[in-house]
Amino acid sequence: MKRLVLMRHSKAAYPLGVADHDRPLAQRGHADAVVAGKWLVDNGVIPDFILCSSALRARQSCTWVCQQLGEKAPTPKLEDRLYAASAAEMLTVINHLPETVRTLLVISHLPGLQDLGLRLASRDSAEDAYTNLAMSYPTSALAVFEHAGSWAELDGQDAQAVSFAVPRAV
Repeated sequence: MKRLVLMRHSKAAYPLGVADHDRPLAQRGHADAVVAGKWLVDNGVIPDFILCSSALRARQSCTWVCQQLGEKAPTPKLEDRLYAASAAEMLTVINHLPETVRTLLVISHLPGLQDLGLRLASRDSAEDAYTNLAMSYPTSALAVFEHAGSWAELDGQDAQAVSFAVPRAV
């Protein structure tokens, strides 16, 4: 069984004169990304591979998540194709993963991330996970899917959404 975790980057700031790709995390984003990493650890969802958008806010989210994963954190692969990507573009990247990857964490952006989750969710998905995924995909949200096939075969309605969480710092 393979696991796919789709994480929306944490809350970003909007500094004047900064290109969208170079927007950093807001203070709340730094705190929420730490909590997202802790959620992964506490729920035993430890990625052995991470694909991360090259946008600064995604990279910073990834850094905080990896800090929580500690020595279990794999070296993230920055992927330019995940920035402003459609669901189909994201899926193309995922479909080319080696089969040795068992748990994949993808850190990316809306709307592609939510569209991908909705495309992949099978009819036997957990009702709460699917409903929450469909209703809203806030910053730092994590959607966890399980898939019995290969990465290359992952396409549409063939991954079970098992959980959806929105970790927040208090």
